Amino acid sequence: MTSGDFDTPGAGPGDGTRAVRAGLPEPVKYEPTLPGPVFAAHFHLPGEPTGPYTYGRDENPTWTHLERAIGELEAPGEDGVETLAFASGMAAISAVLFSQLRAGDTVVLPDDGYQVLPLVREQLTAYGIEVRTAPTGDDAQLGVLGGAKLLWIETPSNPGLDVCDLRRLVAAAHAQGTLVAVDNTLATPLGQRPLELGADFSVASGTKMLTGHGDLLLGYVASRNAGLMAAVRRWRKIVGAIPGPMEAWLAHRSLATLQLRADRQTANALAVAGALRGRPEVSGLRYPGLPDDPSHKVAAQQMRRFGCVVSFSLPTRARAERFLDALRIVDDATSFGGVRSTAERRGRWGGDAVPEGFIRFSAGAEDPEDLVADVLRALEESAE
Repeated sequence: MTSGDFDTPGAGPGDGTRAVRAGLPEPVKYEPTLPGPVFAAHFHLPGEPTGPYTYGRDENPTWTHLERAIGELEAPGEDGVETLAFASGMAAISAVLFSQLRAGDTVVLPDDGYQVLPLVREQLTAYGIEVRTAPTGDDAQLGVLGGAKLLWIETPSNPGLDVCDLRRLVAAAHAQGTLVAVDNTLATPLGQRPLELGADFSVASGTKMLTGHGDLLLGYVASRNAGLMAAVRRWRKIVGAIPGPMEAWLAHRSLATLQLRADRQTANALAVAGALRGRPEVSGLRYPGLPDDPSHKVAAQQMRRFGCVVSFSLPTRARAERFLDALRIVDDATSFGGVRSTAERRGRWGGDAVPEGFIRFSAGAEDPEDLVADVLRALEESAE
């Protein structure tokens, strides 16, 4: 029995069962359930190179197990989904963009998405590709979609947590022959499945909640379209943006607890967001799981979990910095999705159109009472 073959009737196994079993090879007596990482630059290769593993930049058995696991989470029960692992989320993003676009093409990006996208825009423009941008909220990218080769969506957006209607944007894009890629980093496959919603590519940084321990960099691309993925695979080979076997093995091991982590962190995020509601010093509070959040209605139609990130603003930069300094069980660190809660003032990096006191808060897996108490105490202590 492979990890995708279960006897459970109806809809099949639940998220926890899938996460624990995803990508495991057929059981072999005296062999480990999850084989250890394969460290190899080359493989024995007599005769014609017709086997699956020839050279370490092309394929690795450890990648294969991880890629199968992610594919089973991205599209449960489907056999035609291909997944490719990369050295980082940016490597995965770049692979899709630069393998699919040519000089003269047009791409639509979100103008409120991942901070590094402006750098990607500069490079795309340098290659003669027209770049249009629009906000994620209110499906604004539809207004600049005409004639585009590729639509890049990030929902929920990072760090503002706006949400767009994926089904609506995909339908409009496909009606005019436009490809759709969705950055699914914040949601993970347990929160949202872009391929089921019609996207051509699901792309994510595995550095964040997918692996969840803040100890590795990883990215991936998943798609049902073998032709599109052949170009992505070729790009990975050309630029060598491959994961190390140890990182791939750690990522696969970490998937087993994804459902446990996602449920706890999502609940903690909702608890923190609820505690911040009505606080006089807090403005611009956003969390798609809040019933009164502007994105909640659309998010509830396409997301199964609302993620671990909460965003809000404090009145000034100084107040935000005092708040971060006063936190005791929340680390002041960038990135998000780890089992240890983190928070940061996003304005310190530049590049995000956010107020100076804007906080991106990533809820970890601590006890919710402790986490909420720490946040409320820090708010009190940071008051002037």
